[in-house]
Amino acid sequence: KGYYHYACLKDYDTAVRYFKQARQFLPNSSRIPESLAYVARRRGQWDQSESYFNEAERVDPRNVNLLTQHALSYICLHRFPEALRKLDQVLDITPDDLDTLAVKAAIAQAEGDLPRASALLAPLHPAVEDTQALETQVYQAILERRPAQIIPRLTEILAEPDPALGYLNGELRFWLGWAQEVAGDHAGAQESWRRARSELDPFLKEQPENHFLIGDLALSNMGLGDKAAALALAERAMAALPIEKDALFGPAPIEILARVAAQMGEPDRAIAALQKLLSLPYAGPLKKSWRRLR
Repeated sequence: KGYYHYACLKDYDTAVRYFKQARQFLPNSSRIPESLAYVARRRGQWDQSESYFNEAERVDPRNVNLLTQHALSYICLHRFPEALRKLDQVLDITPDDLDTLAVKAAIAQAEGDLPRASALLAPLHPAVEDTQALETQVYQAILERRPAQIIPRLTEILAEPDPALGYLNGELRFWLGWAQEVAGDHAGAQESWRRARSELDPFLKEQPENHFLIGDLALSNMGLGDKAAALALAERAMAALPIEKDALFGPAPIEILARVAAQMGEPDRAIAALQKLLSLPYAGPLKKSWRRLR
């Protein structure tokens, strides 16, 4: 019941009440402080969340998911050395874990250490469903201004989209368009973004509050130069996920607005959004990891 109120209803007060009731019957369970850590994080109570994570890890120090979630909290707080230590603990338990290595590479990207990121990403061969690692590789190619090396891989994947990926096929097509644009293939990028938009749109009817999806649509429309649609979608995402209700994911739509406003000739709006982001715990360029956050 606690997790239902937390994850589905976002009724954090009721969720906490259920978790604390459960603690009376499960005093030695790591799941209770772990769950309380997630709730505190959503409420922006980062110190309290940290305390609960530490408590849970004392009970279950080899819980890979717990360690990963703790690392992702450190990423939001830009405490990268501590995040890397947690991720190394994960790799001690599950060596060569693809997603964990991709997150380490994303931290290196965020720190501007592209050679370290490249060394981590080069040996990885993500499958179609490993979208986090794949997108991190695409971002690396874009940052290095060498997108030509990743375009054939994305094109191959999207030639036969996997229905199980749902809207993520459209997201990957947005990334393909970005890589093509950086490579100088403007026409190819426009076609990819048009297809991304047409693939993403149907999912919006089914998932009207999915901020990842809304953000992908906003950025695809941005690429196509549709300022009105891109800004409207960014604002829709912000309305659906106000930061006051979700300190963990709430900053994401603000970044989308900043990117759209900057690209669409609204520098004052972009600067205001960026200044807001700078005042918040936020994963920033590491947001590819967010689908693993709870």
